[in-house]
Amino acid sequence: MFAPIVVLVRDWMGKPKFNQIRGKAIALHCQTITNFCNRLGIDSTQRQGLIRLAKDNGKKLGLLA
Repeated sequence: MFAPIVVLVRDWMGKPKFNQIRGKAIALHCQTITNFCNRLGIDSTQRQGLIRLAKDNGKKLGLLA
């Protein structure tokens, strides 16, 4: 779904810069999930499951192209 946009932005920006920004965005998203889990008292096993789910959804949407 988003793969063509991701590829265009990556080509426009350059792969090293794009990967740097993407890495920061992924880290921020994982941190947000961790903070959410800590607030609700969700254990680390379930938190890892949520992070994996986010990664799988990103692949399905084409954000990890």
